[in-house]
Amino acid sequence: MIIELADVGKRYNRQWIFRHFNYTFQQGNSYAITGANGSGKSTLLQVIAGAVMQSEGYISYLNTDFPHTKISIATPYLELIEELTANEFLKFHSAFKPLKFSFSKVLEDVGLSASANKQIRYFSSGMKQRLKLAQAFLSESECLFLDEPTTNLDAQGIQLYRHLIENHHEGRTIIISSNDINEYSSCREIIKIENYK
Repeated sequence: MIIELADVGKRYNRQWIFRHFNYTFQQGNSYAITGANGSGKSTLLQVIAGAVMQSEGYISYLNTDFPHTKISIATPYLELIEELTANEFLKFHSAFKPLKFSFSKVLEDVGLSASANKQIRYFSSGMKQRLKLAQAFLSESECLFLDEPTTNLDAQGIQLYRHLIENHHEGRTIIISSNDINEYSSCREIIKIENYK
């Protein structure tokens, strides 16, 4: 899937977050959206993903009839259904977007096997982030959108993130919103949000 943005802008009330954003995201390439805290990186990522409506301009998703079934996303503000267990959450998620592996394999890959039947409300913030990364990386999707992906992760969790990005990027369009070079060092193109103010 190719994603084209033409003269896209987003504002809240009278304040423009970004304007005149023109870009084509090619299938299989990787991109980082960088900038200071509060600069609009996350908002741009959400607009590209179609989770937030732009205020001006046009977005086209080429070579696909159902673009949002082709997109996986993991963000710090993504809420999990805390009444569900990890297994139940993956079952719910897979009804909308198939997973590459069995539930047990997915949880094993992110170090959550022992918590498969634990309600998410009892997960630490780091465990929740691992589950968010699991459903994004290990879904059958063409595009992977990540916002500050190592948020709440300890050193072992950061190593897990690096393993996921190295082993599950092939053929995917990856867009990472971050101001930490360790999160986006593998990206081929850098987009500075300040250039679109």
